[in-house]
Amino acid sequence: MKYAKTSALVAVAALVLVPGTARVSAQSQAEQFTPEYREVRRSYDEKHTPKIEAPDSVKRGQWFEVTVTVGAGSTHPSLGEHFVRYIALYKDSAEIARVYLHPVFSYPKAVFTIALDEGGTLRAVAEPTHSAGWESAKKITVTR
Repeated sequence: MKYAKTSALVAVAALVLVPGTARVSAQSQAEQFTPEYREVRRSYDEKHTPKIEAPDSVKRGQWFEVTVTVGAGSTHPSLGEHFVRYIALYKDSAEIARVYLHPVFSYPKAVFTIALDEGGTLRAVAEPTHSAGWESAKKITVTR
């Protein structure tokens, strides 16, 4: 038994230390996707483009609601084989909130309660299972 453990250890070490042997490297998840799945779509699609409902102007530091519904013209399906994975909310380039959705049981809508110190652009990104993420944007002004 003592020799079996030593032999196994030497065999593993030989696999790791022998120069010129092929090494298996794991691809990152982003590398596995084709370019059309990596780039966020900014064009309009009635079932995929997120619809942002938020005031045009808010007071600095005051809490307000932002509602994001996936499907600006009609609701995106929520089926086992095709659903919205998540809805993320950004202020300019900073992600400030994200909601993950479950197929079948989750309606493709999220309500975020946020407060801002300065104006900018709210961006919503929704990622369905069969395509890259879809994005929409809305300017928001912050007053004192």
